[in-house]
Amino acid sequence: QVQLVESGGRLVQAGGSLRLSCAASGVTFKLYAMGWFRQAPGKERESVAAINWSTGRTYYQESLKGRFTISGDKHQTTIYLQMNSLKPEDAAIYYCAANEIFRSIRREDYTYWGQGTQVTVSS
Repeated sequence: QVQLVESGGRLVQAGGSLRLSCAASGVTFKLYAMGWFRQAPGKERESVAAINWSTGRTYYQESLKGRFTISGDKHQTTIYLQMNSLKPEDAAIYYCAANEIFRSIRREDYTYWGQGTQVTVSS
């Protein structure tokens, strides 16, 4: 099985930056899709960014391009989410997710999920 553990969430001022980490353990060699999602109170969980380890290509929610960057190590065990110019509307629980095959950035295409890390942005 696969376990995902997120870290790095905290309170940050609007305009600030934050980097989240997600460490995968277990049977990680078969993971070819890893991504970040977020869920704000009262809202549905939405896609943030994903990486296809087969190609190295990254994908983003269109509205977050330019502010958020997903990256990871070549052993497919850790991914990061660099978030810049944070806004109050970026506040949410951020989840890491993974799947054996990369299909899309949609949450429905991810099997394994972490417990999430809270990001709070003060105005």
